[in-house]
Amino acid sequence: MSGIIGLRDAFKARSVISKYLPRTPLIRSRRISEALGCDIYLKLENLQPTKAFKVRGGVYFAMLKRDEALRRGLIAASTGNHGQSVAFAGKLIGAEVIIVMPKNVPEVKVKALRDLGAEVIFHGEVYEQASEFAEKLARERGYLFVHGVNEPTLYAGVATMHLENLEDLPDVDVIINPVGGGSGAVGAVTVAKAADPSIEVIGVQAEGAQSFYLSWRSGELISTGKADTIAEGLATSKAYELPLSILRGRLDDVVLVSDEEIKLAMRMLLEMEGQVAEPSGAAALAAAIKIRRRLFGRKVIVMVTGGNIEPKLLREIIGLDL
Repeated sequence: MSGIIGLRDAFKARSVISKYLPRTPLIRSRRISEALGCDIYLKLENLQPTKAFKVRGGVYFAMLKRDEALRRGLIAASTGNHGQSVAFAGKLIGAEVIIVMPKNVPEVKVKALRDLGAEVIFHGEVYEQASEFAEKLARERGYLFVHGVNEPTLYAGVATMHLENLEDLPDVDVIINPVGGGSGAVGAVTVAKAADPSIEVIGVQAEGAQSFYLSWRSGELISTGKADTIAEGLATSKAYELPLSILRGRLDDVVLVSDEEIKLAMRMLLEMEGQVAEPSGAAALAAAIKIRRRLFGRKVIVMVTGGNIEPKLLREIIGLDL
């Protein structure tokens, strides 16, 4: 598979992963729609077995590379959800899995990895440091490395959620998808722009982790070297060439949201729809709230990409005032 995936790749991926993963619901939120003045549809990827969308890519990768994965074992770096996708897939096929994580990731994500049978190694302060170490271990010990960003097989698997979106809401006007490494947004433009180039696809980044946003605006790879946000799923300190090359010219906009805006979106999802979202999982709704005047009267899909939240943060969110 080349780096640039197409609609055919998404359908191929679905023919594989549909045997192992559920189709997640797309629900219209009456209360959020009334609050924002547009039709808000929530794509509930927080209901996946790992509570995050990335499991689609992990399962597809493992099934395509099954023999090699069983022979060599799998290794990946992650702040949580990519790691869980690889661990889930590894358990599915019976492969050894090692996940390298930066320090201070939420304990709930560490526990989830261990519950899936993965070995967890901590290294570095940000995702990129953990990734470099994981690649080093892969070279030294012969593991099959699953890059969380520069692996196009993952893009095809992730794009299947957007196939479901277009089937469930073919007259959608706008799709809002968070951007960490960029696989979810790549899936969105691959499917939506093939269906109708007029469908707007809007990416979302955290204000404290702007590398992709700055790179997308400038056309050059920019590394801020930091990722200061509660949304660990968006906490990348640099942009990556492959997703940037796909998304420039196809992504219609990128919106920056603050941690406080993310927290309020988490509270809105919980209070109005009973949905638990982690910070990165609520970032798309935070962006919809921020740009609601642009969205007035339109049909908008908001990607709820994950629900792996630390209990302490959940208690804090419950106490917030809308």
